[in-house]
Amino acid sequence: MTFWEMFYKNKLALAGCGIVALLFVVSLFAPLLAPYDPGAIDLKNVLAPPSAGHWFGTDQLGRDVLSRMIWGARISLKVGFVATGLAILIGTILGAVAGYYGGWIDALIMRFVDIMLCFPTFFLILAVIAFLEPSIWNIMIVIGLTGWMGVTRLVRADFISLRERDFVTAARAIGAGDGRIIFLHILPNALASILVAATLGIAGAILTESALSFLGIGVQPPTPSWGNILTAGKDNIDIAWWLSLYPGLAILITVVGYNLLGEGIRDASDPRLKR
Repeated sequence: MTFWEMFYKNKLALAGCGIVALLFVVSLFAPLLAPYDPGAIDLKNVLAPPSAGHWFGTDQLGRDVLSRMIWGARISLKVGFVATGLAILIGTILGAVAGYYGGWIDALIMRFVDIMLCFPTFFLILAVIAFLEPSIWNIMIVIGLTGWMGVTRLVRADFISLRERDFVTAARAIGAGDGRIIFLHILPNALASILVAATLGIAGAILTESALSFLGIGVQPPTPSWGNILTAGKDNIDIAWWLSLYPGLAILITVVGYNLLGEGIRDASDPRLKR
């Protein structure tokens, strides 16, 4: 049974794929889908409940919550892909070097990974952000630089297993160098694991960005973000329930969607399940 046949049989994976695809569409066409300017202030409609004119209500400045959430989806997607891409790049390189060469190189890299894992990731991010100017680029870089350890361990394990295979021995026999073996022979066979890690990493990055924005040290207003919309909801929880409900559901559905997609890819690429 092929990868795609396995994937199509997994209904939860298809549901996750649909959620991710919907997020892509919303992010790509945000200027067309948003009914209002996300930064437009309307003091006549401050904290207006959901209605025909404002489906998700308005915030404390009269801004349309639906429009801000649509534009916030673009921010979440950007943070997820850039931060995860950086983490995957660092983790793949370090894991490949550690797994392929072994010995003292492996020991040195893995001890560094162990040291990094000793620090709670979220508090490490908070500590770094405290010394930097809060901006979306700083957030993406910091999340990426603190999220590569799991990828390193995963790639290292794959490389330790693959480096002893016959195709690697054959590549060495014909005179292929280490770089060619690593990037052209072993790495393509480890891509399934890397893709799963990337999919799950995007969900984690989106959740981390939302938490940082909620605490006021992430994406700064007036730039819309699901996290800073939740902050407004916290400040007005007694009179404006919609400011907490809708962005909270958006974060929940998005993270669940990426997790379902990642689980589906992992199951479909597992050779033990292909019968």
